[in-house]
Amino acid sequence: MKFSACFAALFGAVLFLLPAAAAPVSGGHARVELISERDAALPGETVYAALKMDLDKGWHVYWLNAGDAGLPPQVIVQPGSDIAAGAVGDIVWPLPHLLPVVEGEIMDYGYDDHVVLPFPITIPDNAMGPVTLDVIADYLICADTCVPEQAHVTLKLETDQAAENARNGELIGKWIARSHIAFPGEARVLKKNADWTLSLRMDGGFGKVRSIRFFPFGHDISHPAAQPAELGRHGATLSLTGTDLTAVSKPLEGVVVVETDDGERTGYQIRAAEGSPLADTSGLGPVGAPVGMEVSAWKLAFLALIGGLILNLMPCVLPVLSMKAFGMVSAVASGHADEVRRHGIWYTVGVLVSFAALAAIIVAVRAATGPTTLGFQLQNAPTVAVLSLVMFAVGLWLMGLFELGTSLQNLGSGFADREGDAGAFFTGILAAVVGAPCVGPFLGAGLGAVMGHSAPVIFAFFLTMGFGLALPFLVLSFVPGLHRLLPRPGKWMDTLKQFLAFPMFLTGAWLLKVLGDLGGSGVVAWTIAGAVALAFAAWLWKREARVPRILAVLALGLALFGVIERAMAPAPAIGGSSSYAAKYEAEPWSTSSVQSLIAEGRPIFIDFTASWCATCQVNKATTLKSKAVHEFFAANNVAFLVADFTRKDPAIAAELARHQRAGVPMYLWYPAGSSEPQVLPEILSQGLVTGLPLTP
Repeated sequence: MKFSACFAALFGAVLFLLPAAAAPVSGGHARVELISERDAALPGETVYAALKMDLDKGWHVYWLNAGDAGLPPQVIVQPGSDIAAGAVGDIVWPLPHLLPVVEGEIMDYGYDDHVVLPFPITIPDNAMGPVTLDVIADYLICADTCVPEQAHVTLKLETDQAAENARNGELIGKWIARSHIAFPGEARVLKKNADWTLSLRMDGGFGKVRSIRFFPFGHDISHPAAQPAELGRHGATLSLTGTDLTAVSKPLEGVVVVETDDGERTGYQIRAAEGSPLADTSGLGPVGAPVGMEVSAWKLAFLALIGGLILNLMPCVLPVLSMKAFGMVSAVASGHADEVRRHGIWYTVGVLVSFAALAAIIVAVRAATGPTTLGFQLQNAPTVAVLSLVMFAVGLWLMGLFELGTSLQNLGSGFADREGDAGAFFTGILAAVVGAPCVGPFLGAGLGAVMGHSAPVIFAFFLTMGFGLALPFLVLSFVPGLHRLLPRPGKWMDTLKQFLAFPMFLTGAWLLKVLGDLGGSGVVAWTIAGAVALAFAAWLWKREARVPRILAVLALGLALFGVIERAMAPAPAIGGSSSYAAKYEAEPWSTSSVQSLIAEGRPIFIDFTASWCATCQVNKATTLKSKAVHEFFAANNVAFLVADFTRKDPAIAAELARHQRAGVPMYLWYPAGSSEPQVLPEILSQGLVTGLPLTP
């Protein structure tokens, strides 16, 4: 009798535990079970239930947003359920995986093998005794084909006490932990046609990660398109391909999934408003590659010094350096070593002040708008217009139309006073302003590595670069005897001074070409008129009378006002491939065009260029427009894309940062079918290009 009583008690306990562990139901290609974290719950209490789905091998179900095709699972509460539909909350969606249906064309999001979909339920306030949740799990399950399936599952809970189900509770908790969390930062998206830039800023950044992928809640973007990601000190930037081109001001919503090297995945729900990329969200290299901040300080310093030295050889700097050489010869003629040293010091100070100002502007622009690049000052039409007038004015001075302070023709006697110091200082500033955009062969990688660093590192890098630019003349000024290698002064100096005006005029003409690309022919005409007004003002100034000099100041002021006002007007559109139209079927670069060409299996050559980039123009003339390269591209069906960075373009800036380059030129080569490019050297040759591998 006692045995019978014990058996009955044990049997009753087992029955009590059964309601939260109903048997799985087969829907066809999945076994579905309705489980709960509780065996019993009190009236009015909210607990978690879940659909537990075990899928046949090779089959999958879908996330909240299925992607290009598919439908997410649904929990449909049946009419006779004790827990009504209004008491059943939304599914807490675990982070999805990519489900490529047709590689490069159709992409879905979802789960395979095994998935648990939790959702909250609320026990009725008036519940007495056991309550039942009666639902239909409705889902689309797919492999090579898709099949709609349903599974009728139920869950029974006692309501006279609260009792946990440890096993199910642990399982449900684990899958809830796999869902997304709120993003602890700011998200912003820049939409430019189909090329969208999503920047994510979070204090401290994401660290070392294997991958970053954005899963949208809607269909704003192309699901199968690649999403190149770039890390920054405080976040990351993703390049997306937009599909809803009418949603200019519509926020972009979804989940960003960050996966670390050990496979841990974290999802952040974002709502990105339209705006420029956020600061410090790029510049450390592409996701999955070693970050740029790991480049040693000594290596960065060496790159900066070598890059500064090489700037002395850049075509855009040589005219200014010829002025400096002339000033040095004049200073040596004074016969006092301290005057020569002062000349070198003030020139160096001018260079360093300019590079420090450039670093400050870069840091400020980066903080305000996100990634910035070297040469940005020549993307501003008013700046280029004024700089071209400065070059013209220097040419007029060299021709002798007017004097800057004490005449240099006095063989250095005036260099002991402040006028000589000011001349050397001005020459240093001019060399830095004109030379900075001329990114030398050793400069691009170093600048790309440093752009994501803190402000002190950027200042140190630019000051070291400026010191490299000034170093040859500084050494010439201080090393005893070296300055004696300079030619002796004489009448030839007047002829040389006038001759040096012509390189300055040519530099001004080159800047006018850049200005035309930025602002059109109208602003060029105004700037030429401004140059005439400047010459007229210089001629009036030489009259040495009050009225002519007042008229000179008025003429100069009106000329500058007119030029700057015209340069600030909206610029006409320019074509990215016009400079190659005679030979190549070139087209403007975009991430979407690259993905399309990769899918076609064509080799791709991309020229990141600008009309103000001297190195770009040399490569264009000597290599890219050559017959050998043209025939190589034509014979191998090479797609030639041009990314014209003459004007500001956030998408191009982001791509430069992704490859750790701080400016143009940059050349990318995609062998046929390759999804990752090879970054080519900044100085091209015909042999280098025609020898590129056609396959990975």
